[in-house]
Amino acid sequence: MSDTQEHIIMLPFLALGHMIPFLALANKIQERTNYKITIVSTPLNIKYLSSNRQNPNNISLVSLPYNSFDHGLPPNTENTEALPLKDMVTIFNSTLSLKDPLKKLILEIIKKDGFDENSCIFNVSQLHPFMKLANGNDSWSKILKSMLLPSLDSLGWLCNSVEEIEFIGIKAIKNLTKLPVWCIGPLLPQCMIKKGEKDQILESRIAKDHGLSPEKCIEWLNKHPKNSVLYISFGSQNTISTSQMMALALGLEDSEKPFIWVVRPPIGFDLQGEFKSEWLPQGFQERVEKGNKGLIVKSWAPQLQILCHGSTGAFLTHCGWNSVLESLSEGVPIISWPLAGEQAFNSKMLMEEMGVCIELTKGVESVIEKDDVKKVIDVVLSTSGKGKEMKEKANEIGISIREAVKEEGKFKGSSVKAMDDFISTLLCTRNLSS
Repeated sequence: MSDTQEHIIMLPFLALGHMIPFLALANKIQERTNYKITIVSTPLNIKYLSSNRQNPNNISLVSLPYNSFDHGLPPNTENTEALPLKDMVTIFNSTLSLKDPLKKLILEIIKKDGFDENSCIFNVSQLHPFMKLANGNDSWSKILKSMLLPSLDSLGWLCNSVEEIEFIGIKAIKNLTKLPVWCIGPLLPQCMIKKGEKDQILESRIAKDHGLSPEKCIEWLNKHPKNSVLYISFGSQNTISTSQMMALALGLEDSEKPFIWVVRPPIGFDLQGEFKSEWLPQGFQERVEKGNKGLIVKSWAPQLQILCHGSTGAFLTHCGWNSVLESLSEGVPIISWPLAGEQAFNSKMLMEEMGVCIELTKGVESVIEKDDVKKVIDVVLSTSGKGKEMKEKANEIGISIREAVKEEGKFKGSSVKAMDDFISTLLCTRNLSS
């Protein structure tokens, strides 16, 4: 937030004995930092503070809507002054009514102060359970600090991304670390992101004996129209619950859209174990495969070939970063279902910053219905409305990604330049040290 003025919002308790000290605190902070400060309270309390404010410079007073009568308090009662003891609990409870107006005010201030280009509002409900429980001394916090803190003394950071598509996050990392940040991505097979070389894509199948061969995959996809197929995969280390799996299957069947679904045993079972038909609706696999509407793949599928194929219209994914880059590189819109790690952050960015994604649900504990699944699929695979808009934006990002790794004649894309600069810095550092 180096390009904007820092802003502090203060909400004192509804008692005059709290408000005057808050005003004094605001003055002291403002004198030492020149931060912008806003004190918020109810209308009558703001009127009181206004009459006691000595230095109005850079300290704003804003009233929030409040009616004491709505809370069973005497008229014009907005603080504890002269309030009977029996009404103290009532005024305590009444402060909860200020939550939503305060939240609205904060959001408005964020847009007036220009923080929207440098910050991200993330609801607590969107956090992974481990992050909700983090207090700095938990095991995850400790291990992450031990891994990340030493990197602040490094030469710089290498990011498997493209600066043009993730400029907000990259700027935040630069401001935080005060180090060079080289975006050298995407680290994908060159033939995948070079036009006309899609047939050269090869994927390693080490320890991947089960699943679908690239040849059979292409043969199946060739039977379907352009941008009509939904590809579903939650990565090699993730799965969903039994009830979620059942709802997803029913929604897929109701949508009547062709799909390729990479399935693994649900939560609570060995992820590498045999997939049982009982985890899907009775007769589901036979019905969808007979009508050439669906392809159920055990454990592994040739993801790069699927995403590169013209028939693939959308990707239902856990939003692991590799999967995100592979999808965006091919201009394929995303239906997100974040499950772990940073995936919820990726999903939020894809939705709010890029406009190429709709989130179906998150985690393995959520409850989804088949209608939820069908609705999202219908939107994303539509050739009009939001589906068309998402496809256009995904295509634009795909072009940006390909431009970033392009090197033709004197032209070098941003990722190529970043790699050159990294190597140059590395060699210069080595020469200095020797």
